[in-house]
Amino acid sequence: MQNKTICVIGLGYIGLPTAALLANRQYQVHGVDVVQSTVDTINQGNIHIVEPDLDTFVRSAVNSGNLIADTKPKESDVFIIAVPTPFHEGYVPNIDYVVSATEAISPYVKEGNIVILESTSPVGTTDKVAEVLADNGVDISKVYIAHCPERVLPGQIMRELVENDRIVGGINEKSTEETVEFYRTFVSGQVLKTDAKTAEMAKLTENSYRDVNIAFANELSILSDKFGIDVWELIALANRHPRVNILQPGAGVGGHCIAVDPWFIVHAGGDDAKIIKTAREVNTYKTEWAIEKVKNAALSFEKENGKVAKVACMGLAFKPNIDDLRESPALYVTKRLIADGINVFPVEPNVESLDEFDMTPYNEAINNADIIVFLVAHDEFKGIRIFGKAVFDFCGVTNHS
Repeated sequence: MQNKTICVIGLGYIGLPTAALLANRQYQVHGVDVVQSTVDTINQGNIHIVEPDLDTFVRSAVNSGNLIADTKPKESDVFIIAVPTPFHEGYVPNIDYVVSATEAISPYVKEGNIVILESTSPVGTTDKVAEVLADNGVDISKVYIAHCPERVLPGQIMRELVENDRIVGGINEKSTEETVEFYRTFVSGQVLKTDAKTAEMAKLTENSYRDVNIAFANELSILSDKFGIDVWELIALANRHPRVNILQPGAGVGGHCIAVDPWFIVHAGGDDAKIIKTAREVNTYKTEWAIEKVKNAALSFEKENGKVAKVACMGLAFKPNIDDLRESPALYVTKRLIADGINVFPVEPNVESLDEFDMTPYNEAINNADIIVFLVAHDEFKGIRIFGKAVFDFCGVTNHS
């Protein structure tokens, strides 16, 4: 199996780690990305995203000659599609990138090839991949097409790509079998067989489960604020019950998975997706609630002191210790406060610069700000002691210091 060549479409947070891992397992990997600067960076043995150990894997893969990046696909034995699946306005799923990627590989797909969709997708997307291939002249009766959703945690991707169980669902039984055989060459966890639609729904279900439980924690935090209760103590006490495991609240929910995937179910399920839809609304509301809390504090400061408050927004990524800003509630809070005229010091230790605004070193922000707003529990923020200033801790970083 290792003699097979691999073509990975999309060299982002999932595609690049996957390509690098496979190349270090002695596969010949051809990585494809539409951004020329990304291709150039990778071919130099460098990375354009922050992920522990990824730099070592990429450098090793490129230096060995097993990984080459390009802007166009090439003939391969296995094609892995790992492109974004965002949504249109109104939370309508957008699979345009999947369709474009499928069209791009169509001229190169031959009899006996495996085509794998790893992008988290609405139910039926793998069938759409087969349809697009067929429309572009591929005899799909002689090609193996399957969905294998990624299930990794940013910050632990390189380990979890190998150790996590994987779900593989083909458009037919033979597609499932061939794809399972491929994943078993590099996955130490179980590789579980199902059909394409069930595999698609499984990933959406996993993320919706998390979203619903985070919504419960976020609602508790809003109620605790109303009742004058420390939500972190409340959750810690409640979790001492042997059958209770409440998650931690935050400024909302971010990332390309949990903040997006439930809408794929809601869009298709309509009125039958009541709890999933409500959870999404609660988590979205939590972000707006946080914004209003900070704005009211800034207005109160200005009235009491006769000057505009300086607000430090501590953290912009969607979760701790990464640089991923996708669907980040922290970034949204920061942008909204700036748009509403608040004097903000944006802080993100994992990102060097952003086009939207200038970044502030976290020590400088802490020293100069009147109001400190912890939005992400980065390691750099733990242990910070603040005296004589208003502090909003939406992520529990001061509680766990």
